Amino acid sequence: MMKPMEEPRIGVYVCWCGTNIAKMVDVEHVTEIIGKLPNVVVSKNYKYMCSDPGQELIVTDIIENNLNRVVVAACSPRIHELTFRKALEKAGLNAYLFEMANIREQDSWVHDDREEATKKAVELVAGAVSRVKFHEPLDKRSVDVNPATLVIGGGIAGMSAALEVANAGKEVYLIEKSDKLGGIALHFDLTYPYLYDAKKMMEVMIRRTGNHPNIKVFLNTNITGVNGYIGNFETTIHAGTKNEQKLTFGSVIVASGLKPFDASRVHQYGYGRLPDVITSVEFEDMLRTGQVRTKAGKIPENIAIIHCVGSRNKEYHEYCSRTCCMVALKFANQLRSLLPQSHIYDLYADMRAFGKGCEELYTETSKKDIIFMMFDQQNELPQIIKSVVPEDPPMLIFFNEKISGLGLEVPADMVILMVGMESNPDVKDIAHAVGISICGNAFYIEKHPKLDPVATTTGGVYIVGTCQGPKGIPDSVAQAKAAAARVLATINQGSVHVEVTTAQVNEDLCCGCQTCIMVCPYTAIGYDEEKKVSRVNEVLCKGCGTCGSACPTGAIRSKHFTDQQILSQIDGLLSMSLKIE
Repeated sequence: MMKPMEEPRIGVYVCWCGTNIAKMVDVEHVTEIIGKLPNVVVSKNYKYMCSDPGQELIVTDIIENNLNRVVVAACSPRIHELTFRKALEKAGLNAYLFEMANIREQDSWVHDDREEATKKAVELVAGAVSRVKFHEPLDKRSVDVNPATLVIGGGIAGMSAALEVANAGKEVYLIEKSDKLGGIALHFDLTYPYLYDAKKMMEVMIRRTGNHPNIKVFLNTNITGVNGYIGNFETTIHAGTKNEQKLTFGSVIVASGLKPFDASRVHQYGYGRLPDVITSVEFEDMLRTGQVRTKAGKIPENIAIIHCVGSRNKEYHEYCSRTCCMVALKFANQLRSLLPQSHIYDLYADMRAFGKGCEELYTETSKKDIIFMMFDQQNELPQIIKSVVPEDPPMLIFFNEKISGLGLEVPADMVILMVGMESNPDVKDIAHAVGISICGNAFYIEKHPKLDPVATTTGGVYIVGTCQGPKGIPDSVAQAKAAAARVLATINQGSVHVEVTTAQVNEDLCCGCQTCIMVCPYTAIGYDEEKKVSRVNEVLCKGCGTCGSACPTGAIRSKHFTDQQILSQIDGLLSMSLKIE
């Protein structure tokens, strides 16, 4: 560990990232220029710094050159900052005597002028070098882990996660806001692509969940607030008509699901006005009875299935709901079996049949006399009107067919709208309760979409299933089991490290205005009535810096993000910019 007055000895390592960086940035030139900066003892470049040889290069140089600071210029710190911190620790150096310059996402990937991108890389690395001189060693902290787990949502993802944790012998509290387990999957008749019986599958899962000795199920229950931090959370619930109950647990798995899009918002389709225009959810319920009939009780001769209702359209939701195409193909197969003489029309915008066995189902469906037609989802949605001619089918669908280029008129006795998925109305309430964020489409945001797809930025809180984004049953179950594995690993460790880049209050400067308490998103700051100053609970604090920016007296200092560190980084970046010019 570096002594307080020791002269900085900095090692700088510039990554090629294959061609991701090197194609647009002259990494060798960057290495040469940065090597001339004061206090830079070592300046090297390597094709893949995050690889084992790349990390060993850093470890060896720290030991052989007595380095006490390290800068890596590579990708986003969100991806590999932890990797390089571990390399420093392996060499006996404090992990926080490290700084990362992002010259991939913030440079090479966003520019097309190699010379200018190289200049920018030099500036970014110079800023990191200037900043790392003022880094301070920080000591890790750990807390014990309560082995119980809270699961919010009793759909297929929530039950899968609960069973996985419970089967390992750990206690689970499963919270469901409705009066029964199962979620939206209770409406399913068969599952795609192999047309398995969904009812039998759900009955087995519900029975196993409800009877499991390690799972306590709370129906008709809502979560209003979760307090605490990873390993040590608590909440108070009101389950049905029972008295309130306090629960303590170490981890949270959010599996709050979704809801179907309200088809009446697409006025062209006449849902709610035309009796035989129904949603895919309603048609699933009809299939479960084994009887496909119009409202008048007749067997439909002409059935139209319309895709992307509420999805992939700038007026509603621009994202793809992912499952609709495959469910539509499933419907087409079921209709062909139930009503072999009927005419089935499949009106799609794009057929997205990804996933194991899905493209095969599409191929097989196309051989069953299903008429596929393509429409413009963005600009010219089909129009459904009531027929005025008694001899005609009760409804007519008008649209411009994109493949043929013709304006077509499709007769229909029944129209099935493939409604998209959207988040539940209580998504913000749950997000606020457990301290996680939501995206522009109102789904929960994962910590990293590639490297940490089930975790969130709040330690100990995981998101699984359709609350994280539209997906089918296999992906929901896979996420649930992944989150359960993360939870069990945490429980098995017995204790976990918590954030150390937290805020600190200088009590001599604090005026007691409590502005920091009002702006803290993690409720990590309290007020000392006796001393009339604010106090930070460093276990709850996530180091976001909101309090420091809001403090009118400058009494709050964020570890690892001090004013001196940030200003020195700006100074280094601008100073190098002037030299290059």
